[in-house]
Amino acid sequence: MASLKLSGVGKVYLSGETALYDVNLEADDREFIVVVGNEKCGKSSLLKVIAGLEEASVGSVYIDGKDMAEVDPKNRDIAMVFRQDTLYPALTVYDNMAFGLRLRKAPQALVDSRVKSVAGILGLTDLLYRKPKVLNSAARQRVAIGRAMVREPKLYLFDEPLAGIDSDLRRDVLSVIINVQARVNGTFVYATKNLSEALTIGTRLVILKNGFVQQIDCPANLYDYPVNTYVAFFIGSPTINFLQNAKVIKEGEGYFVEFKGGKLPLDSKIVDRFQAVSEYAESGKPIIIGIRPEDIKTSAEGELFATLGKTEADGEVTYAECDLAGQPVIVTYAAECASGAETHLAVDLSRLYIFDSETRLTLLSRDGGYIQTGKKDADFVPMPYPEECEKMEKLKPKKEAPKKKLR
Repeated sequence: MASLKLSGVGKVYLSGETALYDVNLEADDREFIVVVGNEKCGKSSLLKVIAGLEEASVGSVYIDGKDMAEVDPKNRDIAMVFRQDTLYPALTVYDNMAFGLRLRKAPQALVDSRVKSVAGILGLTDLLYRKPKVLNSAARQRVAIGRAMVREPKLYLFDEPLAGIDSDLRRDVLSVIINVQARVNGTFVYATKNLSEALTIGTRLVILKNGFVQQIDCPANLYDYPVNTYVAFFIGSPTINFLQNAKVIKEGEGYFVEFKGGKLPLDSKIVDRFQAVSEYAESGKPIIIGIRPEDIKTSAEGELFATLGKTEADGEVTYAECDLAGQPVIVTYAAECASGAETHLAVDLSRLYIFDSETRLTLLSRDGGYIQTGKKDADFVPMPYPEECEKMEKLKPKKEAPKKKLR
């Protein structure tokens, strides 16, 4: 069994840069957690803190309920695969994979059995007595994964292991990692900035931005129930359309959202989830409307009018850029129309996303479509946007004033 718990973990480097802020996470045995975010969001720092390669500035890391504060990296029963292979060039594939076991003085019979068994799983049997320099990048990463597997650790950490590998080989290595996770005991934590990778392999995703956790949930919930505009924008391709400075209005017994370029009725499903709908209608407080490109289509009829721009095929689906009263939107190209011509846009009104303009947090509660994971992490709500900006400003490294020269 291998469980992982992070409690209030923060990391501040000597330069004063804050890499992680108050990270809380619980992962069960055999879970596949993916930490995803853009460059310098704190992914690598988080994995290094778990591994003990970096010391947490605040907070605690627990593995199987044991506090790791006084436990050396070599004693944490963790294997880490880095973004670039760290193989020993003078050793064969066999010896690279056997290195960790030999370091622990494992019997040769056990070393030989595990290395050959793992080599068979990873398709490395014919390469065991070759040197790393004759292998391609994908094969070298498979060797690095194999070196981790032969130790049979409790926790596997992957720090962008597919970075620098071309797309065809990436698919090969990714399928290997998926296969490994299905075969071995242990918990996986995988860091990547590639959203496609994250959605393919993760049972749950940790969305990081500038060291701050935004949301932790399964891929389907992140897509359908984003907690704020950042998660809504980050999850999905093409990215979600945002209609800014919209307002809720009440007409008769119904509610509408009004924005530059049009007005849409609020579906009863949305009204039921929008608990503060009457408050926003009465106050006129601005909101942000989110519409995913797959939920808005060119049509012979529709609630909105827009000017069609260029189109682009993405597999079997074609998307179009449209101008909606000066606001650019990406829509599904479902009804043919010439570029520059006016077209109707039909919106799936049950699929609107609504966020507060100031806090950028969702205003819609979860309904029966939400997948219950049973994890406390799913209830986490990030800071409102202004508070996060203020906190980030306070955490910025302070520049020392230049010292005056003595005359």
